[in-house]
Amino acid sequence: MLYVIMVCYTLYIALKIYASLMEIAFVSKAKDQTPIILSDENYYKAAAYKIATQKLSIMSTLYEFVIFLGWIYFGLSWLENTLQIDDRVGYSTAFVMSFLAINFILGIPFELYQTFGLDKKFGFSTIDAKTYVFDQMKTAMMFLVFGGAFFWAMSWIIENFAYWWVYGFVFSLAIILLINMIYPIFIVPLFNKLTPLEDENLKSAIEVLLQKAGLKSSGVFSLDASKRDNRLNAYFGGLGRSKRVVLFDTLIAKLEKHELLAVLGHELGHFKHKDILKNIASSASMLFIMFALFGNLPQSLFDALHVQKSAGMTLVLFLLLSPVVSFVIMPLFGLLSRHNEYKADEYGSECESKEALSSALVKLADENKSFPISHPLTIMLYFTHPPLVERLKKLGMSFEGSSRAD
Repeated sequence: MLYVIMVCYTLYIALKIYASLMEIAFVSKAKDQTPIILSDENYYKAAAYKIATQKLSIMSTLYEFVIFLGWIYFGLSWLENTLQIDDRVGYSTAFVMSFLAINFILGIPFELYQTFGLDKKFGFSTIDAKTYVFDQMKTAMMFLVFGGAFFWAMSWIIENFAYWWVYGFVFSLAIILLINMIYPIFIVPLFNKLTPLEDENLKSAIEVLLQKAGLKSSGVFSLDASKRDNRLNAYFGGLGRSKRVVLFDTLIAKLEKHELLAVLGHELGHFKHKDILKNIASSASMLFIMFALFGNLPQSLFDALHVQKSAGMTLVLFLLLSPVVSFVIMPLFGLLSRHNEYKADEYGSECESKEALSSALVKLADENKSFPISHPLTIMLYFTHPPLVERLKKLGMSFEGSSRAD
């Protein structure tokens, strides 16, 4: 069993690196062709950013593999022998929390480089060191309290039920839904300032869109995203009565009213087509598959790792190996998601116009320096949204120059 896992994980790492190399080659060739969609300057910047992030991805993937090997060959047994707690549930909770804390610390160099190196260089990150440190402290406190409670409950379930993976799946899904409900009300305000939208004309127009789509929200808010990042975004947060329309202040500053309404219309298209429920069902299906797999790990695997079969060890193996499972499943979900994005674009263009949505998408890509085309393998493996050039073609735009790196 361990041999099969090692082969699967190695193939997973190799495919990720191969996809990054293909993307680098594709973008490197495309950037030498006539720029499309973006301004000339931002087209080349977007290409450079994409290449830089892919190079970083290769390094972090290799680093991930080294850490994985470390855990498999000596880390898990070392951590098991290091922790000395008599209570089985308490021991398992401490084991999982320690594993996650060590992984977090090991990942700090890449996090710092991404935030203060790469994103600063390309003009995205506006966060200062003080804000970053306070963010990390808040995240650590939330993880300690809520993460500890979650893993304690999961450890208790594993220790007390033969078919724990069924109960664990139901409990985890319930927690995920709860987090989605409370996220815009309790979690977002810990990191950002949410203020009711002051532009009454814009607010009224948004409320008309909401009524047309049949969506009842608890308000329309502006979020001070610019204190951390210059990227543009908007989202509908929460479930049920906690739903909120959240607009990044960067988005309000850069888009015209008709463009902003078209973007919100796109998001409302997801609501109208019940994509949110579909996404919940898809996520629940993937979660169930993972619980079914990791809930039935054979004793031989634990013997090969020279560790005891405990609740904590089972949860850690879940965390360690679940990226491979999700990597295999995600292309299917990505295909469905890209289909839903096209349908949402149709609805968004009906709310305003195809021209308004096209103009908004171009501005979003230009400001966010999103390269408009990608290698087919990258699209298949990672994209939940269609490439920008394909979305704009569907909306009736035509382009001068090449849209492919032939």
